[in-house]
Amino acid sequence: MASHLLRQPRWVLVAVAPALLFLSLVVPFSAAKLTTGYYRKSCPRVEQIVSDVVTNKQISSPTTAAGALRLFFHDCFVGGCDASVLVSTNAFNRAERDADINLSLPGDAFDAVVRAKTALELQCPGTVSCADILALATRDLVSMLGGPFYAVPLGRKDGLASHAASVEGNLPRPNMTMDAMIALFAAKGFTEQEMVALAGAHTVGFSHCKEFAARIFRYKAGEPSAFDPSMDPRFAQALQKACSKYLEDDTIATFNDVMTPGKFDNMYYLNLKRGLGLLASDHALVADRRTKPLVDLYAANQSAFFRDFSRAMLKLGLVGVKTGRKGEVRRRCHDFNNLST
Repeated sequence: MASHLLRQPRWVLVAVAPALLFLSLVVPFSAAKLTTGYYRKSCPRVEQIVSDVVTNKQISSPTTAAGALRLFFHDCFVGGCDASVLVSTNAFNRAERDADINLSLPGDAFDAVVRAKTALELQCPGTVSCADILALATRDLVSMLGGPFYAVPLGRKDGLASHAASVEGNLPRPNMTMDAMIALFAAKGFTEQEMVALAGAHTVGFSHCKEFAARIFRYKAGEPSAFDPSMDPRFAQALQKACSKYLEDDTIATFNDVMTPGKFDNMYYLNLKRGLGLLASDHALVADRRTKPLVDLYAANQSAFFRDFSRAMLKLGLVGVKTGRKGEVRRRCHDFNNLST
């Protein structure tokens, strides 16, 4: 595993005063080949094995769940859910995981998939794809943190290509405008409601200071301590203190949700309404008239959030899937079976 992926963020805590779903969708033909019973005969214990491995990983490394969510999203939005983000750069190719925006993907998330793959290769060699493992691991880890449990159709094949150059323009950036975000998600087939529901993944995980520094330092030219006035002042000042040395240490990070950082809930949306959103793209959701009603809905109704998040995650897991001869089942998740690929 590349060394930059093993670097853990230096945590700074910021204090601020005080179901199982089966869903039907209209899907592309390749995705329609997926089924929850795909491994019923070839590897009947696949879900239990993945669950056991990632549960142990989450217990030992509590950042794993949030990392897996981000890894899954970054995989699916670039060329489809085909585990291409797991591939390592080799002599023939610079892979997706070495694109600038992917350099901060947590090593624990990669490790969880590798461990599950190793366990499955012992039980069912050459059978379960890394793409399916990542989809299952993400679902299980979300559930483990208190989030919804949803059915995951299986049968994805692992992709045969992974190029760093294909990443740019396919993933949202922290300072994107709402127009740009809506356009990006629409290009992938997602509605504004699905975009807002998927943004709820920020209820767990962390962001590095450099990703929101423009909101808390020099928001007004010539004023070093000026911060975005839409932020709660105590929150902004606490972030300034926490991130004061971020230019010297780019690993400094803070939780996306400072209220319940280890729990998958609807607190993210409540935080947005209170001026406790971390990224500019987070705040844009509550500031824009097109998305604010959805933020209000999810802040008031966690069940609605869980329902819509589950549906959006199911849809996300069907983006650009490879089946049949359009992919392979990798022997090792970080290498193509043919290294010259």
